[in-house]
Amino acid sequence: MTIDTGRQGGPRCIALVGPFASGKTTLLEAILARTGAVSRQGRVKDGNTVGDASAEARANAMSVEVNVAETSYMGDSYTFIDCPGSVEFQYEAVPVLAGVDLAVVVAEADTRKVPALQMILRDLEARRVPHILFLNKIDRLAGSVRDVLQMLQSASHVPLVLRQLPLLRDGAIAGCIDLALERAHLYHEGAESEVVAMPDAERAAEIEARTAMLETIADFDDELLEKLLDDVRPEQSLIFHDLVEEMRDGRICPVFVGSAEHGNGVSRLLKALRHEAPGVAQTRARLALADGDATVVQVLKTLQTQRSGKVCVARVLNGSLADGALLRTADGREAKVSGLFRLVGQDIGKRDTAHAGDTVALGKVEAARTGDTLSNRGSVPDLAPLPASNPMMAIAIAPEEHKDDVRLSTALAKVLEEDPSLRLTHVAETGETILEGLGEMHLRVVTERLRHRYGVPLQVTQPRIAYRETISRTTSVRGRHKKQSGGHGQFGDVVLTIAPVARGEGVSFSETITGGVVPRQYISSVETGVLEYLAAGGPLGFPVVDVAVTLTDGSYHAVDSSDMAFRQAAQVGMREGMPQCDPALLEPVMDVVVHCPADATARVNAILPRRRGHIVGSDARPGWDGWDDVRALVPASELQDLIVELRSATAGVGSFEQHFDHLAEVPARLAEEIAQRYGRQAA
Repeated sequence: MTIDTGRQGGPRCIALVGPFASGKTTLLEAILARTGAVSRQGRVKDGNTVGDASAEARANAMSVEVNVAETSYMGDSYTFIDCPGSVEFQYEAVPVLAGVDLAVVVAEADTRKVPALQMILRDLEARRVPHILFLNKIDRLAGSVRDVLQMLQSASHVPLVLRQLPLLRDGAIAGCIDLALERAHLYHEGAESEVVAMPDAERAAEIEARTAMLETIADFDDELLEKLLDDVRPEQSLIFHDLVEEMRDGRICPVFVGSAEHGNGVSRLLKALRHEAPGVAQTRARLALADGDATVVQVLKTLQTQRSGKVCVARVLNGSLADGALLRTADGREAKVSGLFRLVGQDIGKRDTAHAGDTVALGKVEAARTGDTLSNRGSVPDLAPLPASNPMMAIAIAPEEHKDDVRLSTALAKVLEEDPSLRLTHVAETGETILEGLGEMHLRVVTERLRHRYGVPLQVTQPRIAYRETISRTTSVRGRHKKQSGGHGQFGDVVLTIAPVARGEGVSFSETITGGVVPRQYISSVETGVLEYLAAGGPLGFPVVDVAVTLTDGSYHAVDSSDMAFRQAAQVGMREGMPQCDPALLEPVMDVVVHCPADATARVNAILPRRRGHIVGSDARPGWDGWDDVRALVPASELQDLIVELRSATAGVGSFEQHFDHLAEVPARLAEEIAQRYGRQAA
């Protein structure tokens, strides 16, 4: 029987997303095996899959970047992009989702992973990406699939619509029942399923599940609702029309079942994608790309390969593309294509042309970056600008030997092109190069890549905290610089008043000189000497803040005085006067908002005070059912590995945002330790 579902022809691009360890890479492998792209289905634990083939992925036994593979099924071309499930690598999916036609959300019956699933589904809903859910590991299911669906529903704003019911034989799952076609399928491991007669024992459950499916989709179709109310059996064409259109419009999320490890349910999933997934025309409409004959390409991922150098994985949204084509970015940068390739994991094969819908690798388009929109006519505005990432952990990196400085800079530039979620800064105050990422594993993978792929021996340390010092009492001090070494000498003499000011007022310099005891032309030199001292660090060795210095008196020599002499005199005065002002160490305190599942809020509330945090309050996270926001003021030094503890306490999904709030005095015991370790005493 052929059902008209409004099937879209042409190449498709499908993302595989889902929580960590839900089986996405295994599903990709099963799809490639079923479609003949590989001769045998590999296993992740054996390290022989098409996906996760990089050294970092194999070493850590997890996806750390997207896996791209092209295949064909029943005459149609598909590119599947397997996105990492770990929250630390989920930014990899952000540019990918801009260019795909549909996302397959791979999930399992595990309550601990519901918060992670909620994060993924919410992102898909916000981006209006059509999606279906593949309930994996169905062979391990304990209990009713309807109960599992109810558990997972809390993660989705749109109804989860069960399309298949597990088929039981001798108490074990042996196949599935297609609720739309009312057919039973018997699984055969690694092969197509077999259509069998509907078992009488399953009939009642099938009718109940099918009725629930029809009632849900009827909420969006008055014609179907009327037929159900009148107890008229709806035509299958109407049922499929509603299932497809409501999925494409983002009003429902269909749910299919199977076991990727055993290849069960894979053919049924592929047939659903063939008949129901939208095509590139709908993707263009979702991205608000106007119709026209220009070639428009969306860059989904940048790769640095050993054989081909820089390669951009890109979706052709409109027009066609050939080797040598000249494209432009939104800001006018020219990007010439030097080779078109198809990808199956790390295997790259050359191709001549690409047309609308194709997902290809573009060789050596040096000007292009992940997330760019490229066009051959003028400049098309970026269709899906990348949002800024939210780094939650940082490390200071440096080469073990100075001779590798250039190699490290070159390697970092390549790593940053591959992973735009990283942030790199150079701190002039400490001379450190700071690399910020989304967590401990994220940064570990980056340093492994720098060391092993690019061969740069690294030193990795915790970044220095931007401590400051201030004073709590006023003093007056004379600073004199006098030096005679033949010929003109050096002479400068100043009297300075050093006083504390309110927190946050910064540093200031003023003068009350009368009678010309310090000539006007030297006063700016005194100011320079004072400010240089404050910036270089006070008695504790850290830059000084919230201090007012006043030049009140002094003397000069008609021959020996100079700008340099008064600058030196000012610094002598500051060095002698500051220790008399009861210096105190200050630390940056951050305004922190922790996002966590509500059942983990109590644990978060216990973690923050142990890190000297002051909890300001907590509330329900706006728009996130079952999540809380906990706000606290926490010293920056206590945040350096906070994300590790938060992830442990929140089943891997906790996160936080931070912004500078104020400087606060460090407790005396800690201040002494910090000064000995980092301050002037350490020096």
